[in-house]
Amino acid sequence: MANVTMRQMLEVGVHFGHQTRYWNPRMAPYIFGERDKIHIINLEKTLPLYQEAINFLGRLAARGGTVLFVGTKRAAQEIIREQAVRCAMPFAGYRWLGGMLTNFKTVKQSIRRLRELEAMAEDGALDRMTKKEAIRLRRELGKLERSLGGIKDMNGLPDALFVIDVGHEKIAVKEAVKLGIPVVGVVDTNHSTDGVDYVIPGNDDAIRSIQLYLIGAADAVIEGRATRLQAMPEDEFVELDEAGAPKLKDSLRKKAAAPRRKVAVKVRPPKDAQAQAGEAGAAQTGEAGAAQTGEAGAAQTG
Repeated sequence: MANVTMRQMLEVGVHFGHQTRYWNPRMAPYIFGERDKIHIINLEKTLPLYQEAINFLGRLAARGGTVLFVGTKRAAQEIIREQAVRCAMPFAGYRWLGGMLTNFKTVKQSIRRLRELEAMAEDGALDRMTKKEAIRLRRELGKLERSLGGIKDMNGLPDALFVIDVGHEKIAVKEAVKLGIPVVGVVDTNHSTDGVDYVIPGNDDAIRSIQLYLIGAADAVIEGRATRLQAMPEDEFVELDEAGAPKLKDSLRKKAAAPRRKVAVKVRPPKDAQAQAGEAGAAQTGEAGAAQTGEAGAAQTG
């Protein structure tokens, strides 16, 4: 997984917390001290917790899981989008819509509408409309793209959230907790760790710090997915021949070319046929018995 050192964290300012008067007592175990009325975060605790968090993301990606990157504050928006796209994961980088997780069925309807508008824009349908109608639909498309563009390829609920600034994204954290979705979160000295399964104590305001967190998380996801591909059995990969048909492997080709043994199969008649045959046999037996009895009686009489 991504190898981040304490020196790198120091260089980007991960250790700088908020002003001491805004601190949250839940963060006391992670605070080293204070300087100029600003809390200093203990990186000796941050580094192993960060490694544990990204290792979790890597294992999740190796199992085929989905990580939703969440960071809607201005300092995080661009980096969230960039790194989520790089590791092919969904993201919420503009605004968290209430119910994005807990009311995902309704959100999917909005995503469906977004796809419809995208299709209309691609095939030129908007250009054939009146100017007023086209402007209205383009505005709707832009609004949906900003709010839902990052999750439009997310077919179901994510397996985990990676959150920058759990205080700013408290609604997202609450929804994840309600649904039992694990939360990996960067927690500064002014916020609580409640609801966060993997706490990363650190600066959640500095752009360089946010970049360090996200690059490491994206690298872990990419490496985990590569591990998954390497571990997949060969039978899951299908190679096509020149005609576009699946090519058989040597072992399968030999099996297909080998002569097949003929197996004798006994075919039983249907139950109705068996019943009819039984009735016919009984009738024949009765008739034969009656005939023999009649002949014997006639002989004795004679």
